[in-house]
Amino acid sequence: MSLALLGDALIYAVLPAYAAEFGLTLPWVGVMLSANRFVRVFAYGLIARATYALGVRRMCVIAAIVATVSTALYGLGQGPAIILAARIDFNPTDSVFNALPVFHSFGLTGGMLLPLFSGVKTFMYPSPLHYRIVPVLAYDTNATIMFGTDTFLSGYARMAHPYDFYAMRYVFAGAERVRDETRRVWMEKFGLRILEGYGATECAPVIAVNSPMHFKAGTVGRLLPGIDHRLEAVPGVEQGGRLKVAGPNVMLGYLKAENPGALERPEEGWYDTGDIVDIDREGYVTILGRAKRFAKIAGEMVSLSAVETLVGTLWPDELHAVVALPDARKGEQLVLLTEREDAPRDAISAHARAEGASELMVPRQIFTIDKLPLLGSGKADHPGAKALAEQLLGAQGTAGAGEQPSAGQAG
Repeated sequence: MSLALLGDALIYAVLPAYAAEFGLTLPWVGVMLSANRFVRVFAYGLIARATYALGVRRMCVIAAIVATVSTALYGLGQGPAIILAARIDFNPTDSVFNALPVFHSFGLTGGMLLPLFSGVKTFMYPSPLHYRIVPVLAYDTNATIMFGTDTFLSGYARMAHPYDFYAMRYVFAGAERVRDETRRVWMEKFGLRILEGYGATECAPVIAVNSPMHFKAGTVGRLLPGIDHRLEAVPGVEQGGRLKVAGPNVMLGYLKAENPGALERPEEGWYDTGDIVDIDREGYVTILGRAKRFAKIAGEMVSLSAVETLVGTLWPDELHAVVALPDARKGEQLVLLTEREDAPRDAISAHARAEGASELMVPRQIFTIDKLPLLGSGKADHPGAKALAEQLLGAQGTAGAGEQPSAGQAG
């Protein structure tokens, strides 16, 4: 299915006014709409120009833009579709259910454009937060493919009937790390493996993904074909490195407001993901954390994502976020924001010892909050969480205080 059909629909909407003004006949209109895609684009442009002074001007211009952009996307969109098809078996008999917001690259490309370019039926739903409704609609639409984040998928698992996803073949997860508990619940309740992937908006957006044939829990799968990579050493980080990728899916560059008209291209074609990853001998990629989401405590580099994972395995039923704030004695301190009402530091410390984790990974400050700040994509809003943590610490009067840890509660 081509998005040029949208242009056709808009042209149909303005043709009556255009025909009345210039005396066009329906046979001429039929020739125009049945012509080659590029001829139609040219015709749309002529109509937009000829009707510039009419009241329908805007609709004609929009139609021409839609048709032109769709023609470009039709060709460009085949690249990511073909690359992903090398790993995932999807076909016109599938049915995609997409509740992810299309203002996010994951929902736009994976949940809408990819199935459109591949001739796969797609059902769009406006909100992923309706945990009771989404599973029912997945059942009603006989959906075989679904996209989500860990937050949304865990919410569906709590509310869904075990048969709601009876027709589901693939459940893809991205945007945030999938917790072991979420993976376990989906397997036990629905008999489905969550295929976790990894990507970036700048990479169209998939970089790596698990597949039914090549699957390793806890990783984001293997890099897609045609993507080159390199790992750059990060001071203080012993395992893995900073991931840079190059390939046909990497953007041309950034257009920034402070530098209008100039395309800022990736250096030598290599896009810096900003993520610290490890790649094993079989090629499976494990995300260790964002480079900017590491804290330096007493000279040691500590991954905030690893701390969130540690707390999440202890209390899997609640949401948690860990941020780093300045500390007068150790450089930085870890602050945990959690939705769990009873979250003693001693319990985290004991769990860390049992898991063989360093004591440095135990948050120094713990605050219980009613609701963790989330982004529209379902990921934790870490900037918002950091601002909230600063506010709570300021109210408590403990910022930069001594060695004694403390816990608090925020409504």
